[in-house]
Amino acid sequence: MSVPVTIRKRIGFVFFVAIFLLLAVMLRLVWIQFIQGENLRQKAFAARFRNVEVKAKRGIIYDTRGRPLAISVSTDSFYAIPAQVRKADKVKETAEKLAEILEMDKEKVQSLITKHQAFVWIKRHVPDEQAQKIKALKLKGINYVEEPERFYPKDKLLAHILGFAGMDNQGLYGIEVSYDKELSGKSGTIMVEYDARGQEIPDALQKYIPPEDGNNIYLTIDETIQYVVERELDKLFALRKPKKAGVIVMEVRTGRILAISARPNFDPNNYQDYDPAVWKNPMISDVYEPGSTFKPVTAAGALEEGIVKPEDRFYCHGYIKVGKEIMRCWRTGRPHGSQTFVEGIRNSCNPVFISVGLKMGTDVFYRYLNGFGFGQKTGIELPGEAYGLVVNKNRAKEIDLASMAMGQANAVTPIQLITAFSAIANDGYLMKPQIVKEIRDKDGNLIRTIEPEQVRQVISKKTSRTMLDILETVVSEGTGKNAYIEGYRVGGKTGTAQKIIPGGGYSTSEYIGSFIGVAPTNDPKIAVLVVVDSPEGVYYGGTVAAPVLKEIVKDTMRYLQVPAQVEPDKITPKTTTVEMPNIVGSDVTNAVKQLENLKLQANVVGEGTQVKAQLPLPGSEIHQAGNVIIYTSIPAEGGNPESVVVPDLTGKTVGEVREITKLLNLNFVLKGSGYVVKQDPEPGLLVPVGTKITVNMEKPIPHELEPAGP
Repeated sequence: MSVPVTIRKRIGFVFFVAIFLLLAVMLRLVWIQFIQGENLRQKAFAARFRNVEVKAKRGIIYDTRGRPLAISVSTDSFYAIPAQVRKADKVKETAEKLAEILEMDKEKVQSLITKHQAFVWIKRHVPDEQAQKIKALKLKGINYVEEPERFYPKDKLLAHILGFAGMDNQGLYGIEVSYDKELSGKSGTIMVEYDARGQEIPDALQKYIPPEDGNNIYLTIDETIQYVVERELDKLFALRKPKKAGVIVMEVRTGRILAISARPNFDPNNYQDYDPAVWKNPMISDVYEPGSTFKPVTAAGALEEGIVKPEDRFYCHGYIKVGKEIMRCWRTGRPHGSQTFVEGIRNSCNPVFISVGLKMGTDVFYRYLNGFGFGQKTGIELPGEAYGLVVNKNRAKEIDLASMAMGQANAVTPIQLITAFSAIANDGYLMKPQIVKEIRDKDGNLIRTIEPEQVRQVISKKTSRTMLDILETVVSEGTGKNAYIEGYRVGGKTGTAQKIIPGGGYSTSEYIGSFIGVAPTNDPKIAVLVVVDSPEGVYYGGTVAAPVLKEIVKDTMRYLQVPAQVEPDKITPKTTTVEMPNIVGSDVTNAVKQLENLKLQANVVGEGTQVKAQLPLPGSEIHQAGNVIIYTSIPAEGGNPESVVVPDLTGKTVGEVREITKLLNLNFVLKGSGYVVKQDPEPGLLVPVGTKITVNMEKPIPHELEPAGP
């Protein structure tokens, strides 16, 4: 029996529909399995697993000798799995306990732990005492993970350079942000398997991908020199109360920064407690008119070009006329008169530098301005460096050239100025300032060494040598006498500049006092810049900044074991002594003559005409030129009419001991040579004037570590 055509058509239609549907299903399977398969597997994996990020420890930041300045410590951070918290049915109780321990708002904690999220942080970097209390409670749905937290063991030391890292282990300021990629490392992950209701599956698959800790950074900074700098800055702030102040110590031959600091300061462990304006490092980001500390740049360029010679003579009337303008010398009341170029530098005479600048002309002056790096970034490895401000050459007039030659009109950063000054001392070679010495991995293996980088030679070695000799006379005979250090040849330049008023013009009440120096001038090791912004009272650079530089250079030279360069008789005094005669009862006039014949200094106390008492006592041994106190009256109670407190002479040189004891009318006996290590009587005791202090001196023992070097 044959099948009707209609039925055959229907069967055929059903067959083709079935084939089509089968092909569609097959294509769908192919699409899902082969094209979307990996994506769907990832989604399924994500639905089953919860990832908890494990932060890597940031690398350690060390000083040049391997002393840690920034480290990472492990702390516990607590998080919640809201689905588990809700399932435990103790939301309110859990929130109350957590809030009490963590000192948080209860409602806020409850809101966090019941969010419709798979994972939520409750509090990160929890103190250990609180963390232990929470762990002991074993709260359902509350877990923790160890996270590294940045810690700065030296507190405020080097704060502006180190900067700080944030909650998520990211660098936010200073070296922490400049070298964030090197320091941060790579985070790890903890993956835990959960069921469809958000419950952790017992004995289920858990995967741990460990973090890779960051690399370690070694700075060029020497912690000991940094301590010296910060100590002197603190003393300066207490004494002069400036608005701001800063110091940079640079290794002349390499451009490496040995110390750098500024005030006001902050603690990077609690950076959020400070005004963000304090985070900024003014030594690389602030600009100011350098005043006379810029004059060595003008002098170096003029000498190099042969525009002026050291013996050329100038005349200072107290002012100089430039076009229609009258520009005055800082010493208008007593003009310097006739002087050589060297004397002009020593006296910091404005008319001399204005005359020299005008002789140089715009093209030559700008060649050296640009050559020494002004108006450009130095390239130091720190964020926020400023370019400085330089008068546009195409618009520079004669009056601008005159102003620039003596350190006005242009604004520089402290790092630019000390870099240029170091080039003058470094045979004319300009070095790129360097703050990072090398990078090592967490196991100490060397990854990269950052070598000193020579930018260019700006002046010749001969001009450099001439400038060092001239700058030394500024300290030994000129305006920089307060930076003089017995035993070390120091060269430098003072600077006192009016502050620029925002919007234009100069302040008549606020000044920036500064001093820039180099030591020793015969073999330059370090250059130091001290900048003091708006000190109270006296503001001259030679008064407020030079003494700071003196103490920094003196202690740094000793620390680096740079030998003193003085004659033997200045290190070890003559040992000629005389026996103290008995002058009690003598006429005062005759007694004074008798002492003068013995080359002793007589100090008469009282108005009488006859000697009633003496110090030292008769028969005592006393050095020639020692002080003898002659008393012409005795108090009713007996004893001596005057007394002084014994000073602390520890660490002082012979010259310093002599100066201090002479000032206090005390005598001294030296044993040994070098620096004072012990004294008798002890500091702080009240003794009669004329008392003899025995000081034991020893030569410095070499430091256990080698001096910093290239």
